[in-house]
Amino acid sequence: MIDHSRAPGPKIIAIANQKGGVGKTTTTINLGAALAEVGKRILLIDLDPQGNASTGLGIGYDNREVTTYDLISGDAVPSEAIQKTNVANLWIVPATTDLSSADIELIANEKRSFLLRDALRQTGMDAFAFDYVLIDCPPSLNILTVNAMVAADGVVVPLQSEFFALEGLSQLMLTIREIRETANANLRIEGVVLTMYDKRNNLSQQVEADARDNLGELVFQTMIPRNIRLSEAPSFAAPVLTYDSQSKGSTAYRALAQELILNDRKRKNKVA
Repeated sequence: MIDHSRAPGPKIIAIANQKGGVGKTTTTINLGAALAEVGKRILLIDLDPQGNASTGLGIGYDNREVTTYDLISGDAVPSEAIQKTNVANLWIVPATTDLSSADIELIANEKRSFLLRDALRQTGMDAFAFDYVLIDCPPSLNILTVNAMVAADGVVVPLQSEFFALEGLSQLMLTIREIRETANANLRIEGVVLTMYDKRNNLSQQVEADARDNLGELVFQTMIPRNIRLSEAPSFAAPVLTYDSQSKGSTAYRALAQELILNDRKRKNKVA
């Protein structure tokens, strides 16, 4: 039964691609920072055992006593797992390598695909009044990624502007379709964002053309450029918007955030 006394929950977006090195964590951190910059209250869920999103936001290992694993396993409630970052309006649930054993440890749990969804639906989330929850998924289609998609309203897919970029995307789309059919009928693809784009490079232009020909309006108009500042920012434990606010990477992620917000507004108007 729906509890009508509760405020509407945040929009939950999984940032997913089973291929590594496509800019997934970079997109999660910087899209979150760009949304936070315009006043949105953002929670980032680090669901990757490598914990790169946590490191990239300055959460050292000593400050990861309560993690995403504790949240999905039921050993911690949201107020214990969520912590503030150095970025205004941006919070995080950090990750450690504990998550790497999730596939084995959760296999006997009948609700293993719904653990993150249930954790994010707890009444303890209400006090934070988040506008968006962004989930940084691991680079595989394992139980953690399935949990993210079952919990999510939408999926953003970073797509690297390199050869074979579209290969493997069909498997991700198939997984999203299966999740829709079995566990989360409302899951939608928010969009595919081209990353590491170099407009001077013929290959990047070809990947863009192929992506738009095959996926149409699913491809965001905003493209994330190859940018040295984007590469440097994680080593300073900060989003690129903090590290170099005027860089091309910062400008691109601000544009992506605005495109996401505008798309949300258009969908809500259609429903109304």
